Amino acid sequence: MTPILKGFLLVSIIKMLLVFTVIMVGVALLTLMERKVSAWMQNRRGPNRVGPAGLLQPAADGLKNILKEETFPALANRWLFLLAPAFSFIPALLLSAVIPFGAPLPLSFDFTLGPLGRFVHHGTMPMVVADLPIGFLFVLAISSMGVYGIALAGWSSNSKYALLGGLRAAAQMVSYEVPMGLSLIPVLLLSGNVSLSAIIQEQQLGLWYVLPLFLSFFIFLISGFAETNRLPFDLPEAESELIAGYHTEYSAMKFSFFFIAEYANVVTVCAMVTTLFFGGWDIPFTHWDESGGVLQTIATAGFFFVKVMFWIFFVMWIRWTLPRFRYDQLMALGWKFFMPVTLVYIMVVCVVLYASDRAGVHGVLPTHLVLTGLSVILAIALFLVLDRGHLLSGSAGRRARAAAARQAQRLAASS
Repeated sequence: MTPILKGFLLVSIIKMLLVFTVIMVGVALLTLMERKVSAWMQNRRGPNRVGPAGLLQPAADGLKNILKEETFPALANRWLFLLAPAFSFIPALLLSAVIPFGAPLPLSFDFTLGPLGRFVHHGTMPMVVADLPIGFLFVLAISSMGVYGIALAGWSSNSKYALLGGLRAAAQMVSYEVPMGLSLIPVLLLSGNVSLSAIIQEQQLGLWYVLPLFLSFFIFLISGFAETNRLPFDLPEAESELIAGYHTEYSAMKFSFFFIAEYANVVTVCAMVTTLFFGGWDIPFTHWDESGGVLQTIATAGFFFVKVMFWIFFVMWIRWTLPRFRYDQLMALGWKFFMPVTLVYIMVVCVVLYASDRAGVHGVLPTHLVLTGLSVILAIALFLVLDRGHLLSGSAGRRARAAAARQAQRLAASS
């Protein structure tokens, strides 16, 4: 093994330990954050007994789950029952390895470490565990594997309640993977690359993609709520309807793995929103962060953390604000609204890019400005139609139409 390869492996191992440790500790602390946020919104204290200000509550919860009795349903498929939490947890953890969290760090070392030999590294170190050239395609592919863990958990439990929860979760996740993937095609068209690092660099040259591609951002964000089974789309875990959903028969740490996976997926969705639509680690209104250096790396990593934490707070805010959708509304939103809107939007973006090029509008920033104006027009038209219930109406609209139809039938019969 060459010294350069040893240096690469050493750097990669350090980044893996750093990222996965932060994710695992962060997921535990997010459970505390959610309880604190909900307490703040409901004007109460939240956890405040274990440790100062309740900071050790996640440790107490983890210890409780480790010490709880592990139960196995008598008629369950034992091996799949054990593997299902891992199938749900591992994809959620892998996704954090491909998201850049800071500006590249200039790094140079050459040293010998006893019997391990010489380690050499010269050049910049990308602040990502695996800087894959296929970027968010890898994220979409791996995130779609999480549905196997949920479906297997429901089926292997040999319980009708768990099976119903698993089927509903699988249907929901598959349904919203399609508009989520389609919503990212305009990002491909505008950036010309699927590498997350390249997409961040393209946004540094113009505007953050939330402005020129606002509809893609909106659909991706809402689909992310459905993919992570968060309110208002938490039908797979609707306690009032299915006892607890696909994990009804699980206990102790196997039960906790599903919630660890859920919070890890929330972090991934928020990091993807930040990377694809809010410039990733880019600090706005300055090019200082692009010059390279230790301070730049630290500052950009901190800025990325702030952006991600804002969207995590937003996800929690939505949970404690909006009521749960009905299942027919959930599926109608995905198939009857998001699907046609994303397909039409892809075509519109293609036409605008082609027309702009033919009209002599060249350069990143002018193209972004043209698409921003288009996004404002489309967003106003779309939300006005959506708010008036023309595309997605609740039961009140259907009842009114049914009453009008019955009234018309009575008038026709009487005449």
